[in-house]
Amino acid sequence: MFGRRRKGHEEPVDQLADGAEAELDEEEQDEDKKSSYALPPAPRPDGPWDITEVDAPEEGRVDLGGVYVPGVDGMELRVEVAGEEIVAATVVLRDSAIQLQAFAAPKNEGIWGEVRAEIASGITQQGGIVDEIEGPLGWELRAQVPVQLPDGKSGVQVVRFVGVDGPRWFLRGVISGQGAVQPQAAGVLEQIFRDAVVVRGESPMAPRDPIVLKLPSDAQMVPDGVQQDQQEGSRFAGGIDQLQRGPEVTEIR
Repeated sequence: MFGRRRKGHEEPVDQLADGAEAELDEEEQDEDKKSSYALPPAPRPDGPWDITEVDAPEEGRVDLGGVYVPGVDGMELRVEVAGEEIVAATVVLRDSAIQLQAFAAPKNEGIWGEVRAEIASGITQQGGIVDEIEGPLGWELRAQVPVQLPDGKSGVQVVRFVGVDGPRWFLRGVISGQGAVQPQAAGVLEQIFRDAVVVRGESPMAPRDPIVLKLPSDAQMVPDGVQQDQQEGSRFAGGIDQLQRGPEVTEIR
């Protein structure tokens, strides 16, 4: 920035120089941060998998079109609808749950680092607390998210945000319930995430566009709310408000 010098006053040249250097330092930090995000997807020796990497994706998994979701005994599978499209699937297992959502991504660039920073920023702006750690699924966020409790009081929900970059796709998982409060008890949910299979398809998609899911032909659909009384005893209470994308239908396995 340049200032017009007034007669009889001297500009604080050193301060201007320091300010310019500070602006340059911030720009360099921003560039370094962007370059650290713009990395190619890391190897995935333990999954989640691309459809081209699995011979029989339907074995032991529920076919939701864009994602094959692993099935485990006693789980309840919910698909979440936004408008006319199914955009996410949530596996509920006892007092824990994991929400799976797949997105398109650039061919040679991962987006989880950038998405992780955006999620963390959004939660802290709401008054929440976020820790970024390297967990069993790689870098993840463990967050305390402000929520409104059923009685109208303010509370906090503990959640884990996990993510993996694949070839032209990104898979995000949101673990809630006891699996987030006690991460050591989330082994089955983490394995569901690892063993998921993503079907990106060949159609052109903008980065971050959700990969649309579909209901399996033999799904037993139950409108959201029918099982409300049965679920009241569970400490997993419907997920995170800001992540819900509309009504749900349920397949019970």
